[in-house]
Amino acid sequence: MQAVVLAGGLATRMRPRTLTTPKILLEVAGRPFADWQLEALARDGYDEVVLCIAHLGEQVESYVGDGARFGLTVRYAHEGETLLGTGGALRAALPLLADTFLVTYGDSYLPFDYASPLRLLAAHDDCDGVMSVYRNEGKWDSSNVKTDGTWTLAYEKGTTDPAFDFIDYGAISLRRSVVEAIPAGEATGLDRVQTELARAHRLRAVVAERRFFEIGSPEGLAALDRELDARAVPAKKPGGTP
Repeated sequence: MQAVVLAGGLATRMRPRTLTTPKILLEVAGRPFADWQLEALARDGYDEVVLCIAHLGEQVESYVGDGARFGLTVRYAHEGETLLGTGGALRAALPLLADTFLVTYGDSYLPFDYASPLRLLAAHDDCDGVMSVYRNEGKWDSSNVKTDGTWTLAYEKGTTDPAFDFIDYGAISLRRSVVEAIPAGEATGLDRVQTELARAHRLRAVVAERRFFEIGSPEGLAALDRELDARAVPAKKPGGTP
C-alpha cells in the first residue's frame, strides 16, 4: 500500500516559522508533525510513502530519512525550483507511483482509516478515484463537495452553493493513469483533477465521521495541538487517581 504526501508548498500563512522550517516539520504536541502523520499511515497498513518535496525539502529528507523508524519505506520526489502546484507535483512523482495509491497533504491530520479510500478503489473498477469527504456544512472551511454518500457528484472549489454541504477531507485514492494524463511540467492543482473526475462520474466517495485537522494556519495548528495533547493525557480512575 502506497501513500503520497504533498509537502512542497511555501506555507506562507505560517510565516515566519516556515521561512526556516518546512511545514511538515513544525512542532505539534511536542513532536514534528511528520511523526504524527507517518505513524498514522503506518498504523493503517501503509508500507510505502512517497514524499513530494520542494521548499526546504532537504530538511524533510534529512529528518525522515528512509522511513524505517516509522515502519515505512520512504522515497522522495523533488519538485524542483519552479513550484508546479499539487497536481503538477504529483505528475513529477509519476516514476515512483504504484498502480493505485493514496494522496494526502503534508499539513493534514485525519482521524479516520487512511486505508479506506484505497480499499474502495480496489473493490470497484467503475471509478478512477475515491475521495474522502466530510459533512462540513461550512463549519471548518468552505464546503466544496456534493455527494450522495456513494459518489462524489460534484467538486467545486470556492462555490457558495448550499447544495455543496460536504468538503474534501484531504485524502483521495487514485489510479496511476489519472496522473499520467496530467501534462508533464505544467503547473496545475489537484482540485482540477478532482473536478474532472467528478464530472465524468469516475469519482466515488467515502464519508469520514470526524472533523479533519490541518496545520496550514496558526489556528489550525493550535487546534491539532490541543487534540493530540488531550489524547496523551492518561485517563483518571474513579476517585481522581491517575
